Amino acid sequence: MSRLFVRRSLTAVGMYSSVVLGFLATVVATRKFHSASLFGDYATVLFAIALFQTLFDLTVEEAVVKYGFRYVAREDWGRLRQLFTSALRFKLAGSVLGAVALLGFAALAPARLAPALLLAAGIPLGQALEGLGAAALFLRGRYDIRSPLLAWSMGLRLAGVAIGARYGVATAIAGVLAAQVVATATTAAVGWAGFRRFPRATARPLGEDRRDIASFILQSSAATGVLSLRTALAPLLLGAVTSTAQVGLFKVAQSPQSGFQALSAPARMVLLTEQTRDWERGRQSAVLRGVRRYTLAALALAVVAVPPLYIWIPDLIRWINGPNYVAAASAARLFVLAAAVQLVFGWTKSFPVTIGRPGLRVVTHGVETLVVLPLVLVLGATWGAAGAAGAVLAGMCVFAAMWAAVFVRIRAEDVGPPAPLAESLAVTEAETGALLR
Repeated sequence: MSRLFVRRSLTAVGMYSSVVLGFLATVVATRKFHSASLFGDYATVLFAIALFQTLFDLTVEEAVVKYGFRYVAREDWGRLRQLFTSALRFKLAGSVLGAVALLGFAALAPARLAPALLLAAGIPLGQALEGLGAAALFLRGRYDIRSPLLAWSMGLRLAGVAIGARYGVATAIAGVLAAQVVATATTAAVGWAGFRRFPRATARPLGEDRRDIASFILQSSAATGVLSLRTALAPLLLGAVTSTAQVGLFKVAQSPQSGFQALSAPARMVLLTEQTRDWERGRQSAVLRGVRRYTLAALALAVVAVPPLYIWIPDLIRWINGPNYVAAASAARLFVLAAAVQLVFGWTKSFPVTIGRPGLRVVTHGVETLVVLPLVLVLGATWGAAGAAGAVLAGMCVFAAMWAAVFVRIRAEDVGPPAPLAESLAVTEAETGALLR
């Protein structure tokens, strides 16, 4: 228990540090750029990176964690190795697609954004291996190492933005690119070292799991792509109906949401690792109890934190970002409310992976996106960043209602843990009630 407490504590410290450093990168950018309009151009490029990187990138990490725990539990080291090999190929292909999409967007964007977008095309390629390195650490149960690596990544980004923003948007993006390359190299090296600690075995075909894994990857990628439409396309649509200055205000207003996500980030990382392992070992009741405990704790935290933040957010923006960004206060107050809802339902990111049903994310995020995007165009054109924030809040409430309805319908079916691969797979499946879905 003491070792578990230390690991969870290190995870929390690393995650909180990474979020603080990421927030500081935004603050530094608002202070370095001499106008809100220039910061808006920078924010627009960042949102474009997020959109195309997640929209075209294949989300293989969740499948690697889900099926990786299954193979570790069965001591099927050959398939574990093949799983990582196949995931690497998918990841590189998706990164290339993301880079090509950014190059295409650069050709269509305003000329002042083109240099920054051309540099940004290297970021999906530079980040390709980071996720797989993190997945290897999750399989080793070392989320306490992953979180300091996130802090290292955000620290590098802060340095890159602080140096590059002195000379303009393009050089700031160049700083982000350089930071990403170094961070990915570090995480990939540490993750590879962790993976090598598994018993050595010759890769063997995934066999009957191949179709399920491919389906899992496609569903996870679809869910991530749909989510990118809500998180990254929405501000780009806001810029299309208003200006990049409003995109900059929208970026500043998102800070409460980032802060609340930071509060739940360590818990979500632990949930993904430990609950997926428990679910694969047949302890489904324990997983559902953990989700309920998280929800109650998050709700209590939101009740305490939201009122003072809602009241004082204009003063915080004036003090942190500068008087040029006080116009973001109305949008920030709406983001405080949206962030509280997101905090309470933060378990929805890892839970579909845990139970092996990533399609739930596609449906719920899909409906959320269908609510948000039209409202961004309508409300954003009228009220700018505040209108877009209101659209996000409406979509988040719909998302939460759907997940509440889904969760109350899930029933635990506890079974025995999977047997090692040395025993017959037929016997294993008979004992466990077949592979969990």
